[in-house]
Amino acid sequence: MKLSLAAASLTLLSGCLERHRSTDSLCEKYPEICENTNLNDGQCRLQRTNLIWQRYDVLKKPVAEEKFKELKFTYDYQKCLEYAARIEPTELKERKTLRTRALINSYKSIRRLSEELAKSDDPEIIYYRWSQGEKGALRQFLQLEGTPALETPEMQLALATYYTDKDKIKTIQLLKHALELYDRGQTIKPEIIQSLATLSHQTKSNSNAYLWARVGTELGASVVSQEKLLSFYPMPDDARQAIDIQAQKISKALEKGNFRASMVN
Repeated sequence: MKLSLAAASLTLLSGCLERHRSTDSLCEKYPEICENTNLNDGQCRLQRTNLIWQRYDVLKKPVAEEKFKELKFTYDYQKCLEYAARIEPTELKERKTLRTRALINSYKSIRRLSEELAKSDDPEIIYYRWSQGEKGALRQFLQLEGTPALETPEMQLALATYYTDKDKIKTIQLLKHALELYDRGQTIKPEIIQSLATLSHQTKSNSNAYLWARVGTELGASVVSQEKLLSFYPMPDDARQAIDIQAQKISKALEKGNFRASMVN
């Protein structure tokens, strides 16, 4: 047992060292993809490594899809640096300066990548830019409403997040349409079901709130126990039984990819 644990540890260590050596050699060969980072610093090592390798992918294939991945990795790196830049090193005080410089450059990289991706008509890219606070991206995204570009569960959910505080009824319609777009065997995002239960509760539709909570239970995404559901939504036993049967039918329809919004009043 000890020998196998030791062997596993050596394998893991070997893999980490190999990755580190590979990154070092990559930086030696392509210094431009590693500049303006906090190299040789223990802080943000994973985020830095991911970003460097993605920059290499962009170097090989400078298309919007790869630049989008670089943008996301840069955001991850930036968030780590924002914390790391506040840490006072016990030794090598210049490391804090290195981290601060890398943080400033991460903002510049994000601005550059956002500008390069601004003309992309990929709805996922537009939505991501909006989610990071770009107001112009929000206008771009809303212009796609009603077009085939947003006819995926993920994009309907994204659109629903915009309307949540503005039009709860429309939000419910968008979320139900998102469920209609799932094919057989696809994993359904539990937040869609949870949001439908919450919004139904907020709009005083207690029977639908109970229904969606039960659908969540059927799909293994329950966030409320059956005991709490009974106390939250008191109703005659025959009405509750009818909704339980309906929830089973809806969950089976979702699993088969043939759910229709009309299945819910």
